[in-house]
Amino acid sequence: MSKVVVLATGGTIASRNDSSGNAVAADDVSSLLASVAPGGIRVEGRDVLTTGSYLLTPDDQLTIIRAIADALTDPEVSGVVVTHGTDTMEETAYLCDLHQADDRPVVFTGAQLAADSREWDGARNLSDAVLVAATPSARGIGTVIAFHGRILAAAGTRKSHTTALDAFDNGAGGALGHVRDGEVEIDHCPARPQPLPLPDALPRVDIVAVHPGADRTLLDAAVDAGARGMVIVGTGVGNANPSFVAAARDCIAAGIPVIVGTRVANGDIVARYGNGGGADLAEAGVLSAGLLRPAQARILLASALAVAPVPEIANIVRSHTHPTVAVPATLRPSHR
Repeated sequence: MSKVVVLATGGTIASRNDSSGNAVAADDVSSLLASVAPGGIRVEGRDVLTTGSYLLTPDDQLTIIRAIADALTDPEVSGVVVTHGTDTMEETAYLCDLHQADDRPVVFTGAQLAADSREWDGARNLSDAVLVAATPSARGIGTVIAFHGRILAAAGTRKSHTTALDAFDNGAGGALGHVRDGEVEIDHCPARPQPLPLPDALPRVDIVAVHPGADRTLLDAAVDAGARGMVIVGTGVGNANPSFVAAARDCIAAGIPVIVGTRVANGDIVARYGNGGGADLAEAGVLSAGLLRPAQARILLASALAVAPVPEIANIVRSHTHPTVAVPATLRPSHR
């Protein structure tokens, strides 16, 4: 019989409306598991946090990652499920994937509707996640998000709709598989880079957006506040302006790595334009976020800075910025 550990961290899936009609994380893991009937699967629940994910700190995220690692010390465990708020699920799931060396699946899930809603979607999502975690063919798949019947690689996945039940997508590689009528179908396996060591803490990395009229003021302020890395949210294929290029050049000279992503929902970064555009950023030494959106690029840069010296950061970032190329599910990465 498969054994799955469910780690509860809060979020909408665990929320109920208070006396003011506002949703607040409240339910513990036993309440969540009361909605799941996993035939033939032993499920063990553990409470880690009871927090809306919009409130999580980097230390909270590392607490979740350590709880996952602790659950996987049991050789009887087939996989781990993490219930998590949808606001920052893509960041915590990606953080887990960056540091996950174990080949057993880690499956993040949550809900868009609070637990006391008549249309609560948490029961379906949690049941699906448990099935994925217990499925032998999910070994080697890494960290995934199971939501509304789809199985998505953590890298490249983002919340794409604020309220729809089908809230997540992966513009980098699409779905790895689906859960249909209680059956798990895994069609593809992400080609994943070598895992990073698990850090004790994550350094400050800030995100600054480009917009018409923006200059280096906020980027400089972030550096003054102690940022050890920067992510620029560029326009289009990763463009900025001469003020950002100058600021980025100063950062890099000071040993502060910079990544450029895009505010566009889908697509790669292309160093095509001059006069402050992506070609000038690349010439200054700014790294490309590739197929990662800025929120995950920040997690990557913070994780890299936590475990490696600055001269090694560029190679780490480059090895992880196109991580969601799918291969047939029958193939498993040889290094995992």
